[in-house]
Amino acid sequence: MKSFPITSLILPLVCLSLQTYASPSYQLKSPNEQLTCQIRQTPQGNVTYTLSYQGTPLIAESPMGYTTKDGTQVPGSGWHISTPQHKSYRGFWKPVWGKRSLVPERYEEVILPLESPESGTQQTFPANIDIVVRLYDDGLAFRYNIHHTENNTRPFEKESTEFRFAGDYTAWFYNGENANIGPEKLSVCHAVRLPVMTIDTGTGHFMAIHEADLRTGEPMKLQSEEGSCDFTIPSRPGMLNSDTPSPWRVVFCGETPGVAIDSHLLELLNPPPDPSLDFSWVRPGVCVWDWRINGAKTDGFTYHMDYPSWVRMVDFASDHNIKHLVLDANWYGPEFQKDSNPLQGGKTEDVQKIIQYGKQKNVGVWLYLNDVGGRQYPLDKTLEQYARWGAAGVKYGFMNGTPEEKNARTRRITELCARNHLLIDFHDGPVHPYGQMRTWPNAITREYCQAQLDGHKVFPPATFLTSVFVNMVAGPLDMNNGMFDLRQGPTTRTDENKPVPSTLVSEAARTLIVFSGATILPDIPEYYTRYPSLLEFISAQQMPWVESKTLDGKIGEYIVMARQTPQATLIAAAGNESPRDLIISLSFLKPGSYQATITQDGPEAHYLHNRETLTTETRTVTPQDSIPIHLAPGGGACILLKLLEK
Repeated sequence: MKSFPITSLILPLVCLSLQTYASPSYQLKSPNEQLTCQIRQTPQGNVTYTLSYQGTPLIAESPMGYTTKDGTQVPGSGWHISTPQHKSYRGFWKPVWGKRSLVPERYEEVILPLESPESGTQQTFPANIDIVVRLYDDGLAFRYNIHHTENNTRPFEKESTEFRFAGDYTAWFYNGENANIGPEKLSVCHAVRLPVMTIDTGTGHFMAIHEADLRTGEPMKLQSEEGSCDFTIPSRPGMLNSDTPSPWRVVFCGETPGVAIDSHLLELLNPPPDPSLDFSWVRPGVCVWDWRINGAKTDGFTYHMDYPSWVRMVDFASDHNIKHLVLDANWYGPEFQKDSNPLQGGKTEDVQKIIQYGKQKNVGVWLYLNDVGGRQYPLDKTLEQYARWGAAGVKYGFMNGTPEEKNARTRRITELCARNHLLIDFHDGPVHPYGQMRTWPNAITREYCQAQLDGHKVFPPATFLTSVFVNMVAGPLDMNNGMFDLRQGPTTRTDENKPVPSTLVSEAARTLIVFSGATILPDIPEYYTRYPSLLEFISAQQMPWVESKTLDGKIGEYIVMARQTPQATLIAAAGNESPRDLIISLSFLKPGSYQATITQDGPEAHYLHNRETLTTETRTVTPQDSIPIHLAPGGGACILLKLLEK
């Protein structure tokens, strides 16, 4: 939540890392000097940028700025740069929770103040605009600060920013509740695409395109013409003014596809939280869930979305150090009916009882709220009431409105939840994450994907292996992984009884791989207790994480993820439909000897049949060792490492 600066210098353009040429041109290098951004003002007055990595061009000269309703380019003819300033920042951000407990914050920044040409007539655009460009070790970010415009006005018709890629790279794109688009050559993409856009240059460089700190306007979209490698932003700009800058345009960059997954660029580009607010109550972690247990039968008991089942779920959660129980739709009446009262309807009394029971067991309880109920009844009073009951969080579903309206409403709900000490999870086509968990640490997950068991369809292994390299770059995902009932045919469940195309070990591995402040398990307790090594692996996922690192991976093929807690280090691997052998180096571990519990797919495991077979072994390892693993088709591996006392 806090930033701890080491150095923060604002200097004129005589800085060594910033150079000026006859035609106004400014060169910015990342702190590690691997990335170089060149910003230039053309003779026509327009401003452009380029990006290269270790001297290799990645983005060719591309426009920056806006276009007014009458077609005027801003900046353009007659605009000039006054006194640019350069800033070097070296510090740390200590988040309330996240992928790591201490985040280095290092960047070089140039602010280019642009002044409009003198005019005796009334201007249709701002008199001054600052282009702010930052270069981090893992990417580029730039935004536009607007000055001298009236509030509640839209000074621009469209954004002129482009990404003119230096080659015909391969890309993948977010695609809503469907399999992601890609791999797709840039030159054959001729439609509107949604971020995150993840890119493999084929030359040992990887990029991803997204945005950060979206305060107003439409969420970013990308568009290109067939045969071109140039992408524009067709999203309509918002009401930009002195108090509301544009969102940051962000280009992640590194030598592996894991760089963007592990990055904190989006959060670092968002403002810190209101210092008057206390977020010490935020408690991320694994959750159990009542939606997909409905109808499951075991040992003479049938699970329903009711109080007796909730008690069993809370008891299981408490026994295994699981933080929350999530109650899903219809607890206050049919969720889409306007007369379903989210304060008084349905099972309200039982809900209050289970919240109190959960408190006795140190298990928080989340409450579902549909947008219909959120609009029919005063939202502020509803959330205040949930806080008085002692609820831990809110799962908000099926928000209506345009993307711009949904973003504004999402921001409002997030703030209301924060002020009532409620965690928040947005589902069913939410606005894409853009780093807001820095400003609002209670915003711990979103269904920016097709949740594995929350849409009456499931996706194959390769789709998961694109989602973690595309969707997860945007922020924490609620993907509902971890189904352990993998019988071959339909089950007894009411809401989802289709077989899951995954293996048991892969399902457990995915709970670690997917970054989320609420890892929501979809199955009943009895299926988890059948597999002690995998249940221990899940129970050991005690957030907030001390450290996270993508150890290996290839988009659409496989991933190996490591996350560390104060008590243990966990490693998970998952693969696509092809079998695969991997060797996992433990060189990232701190010195010492570790007990390693290694759970892998059984010899004949397959994601379409024989899903539940596995093997488990325990051995002592050190950072000098490597662990070979075999991934079955659609399979996975889970490794739990505990430091042995000397």
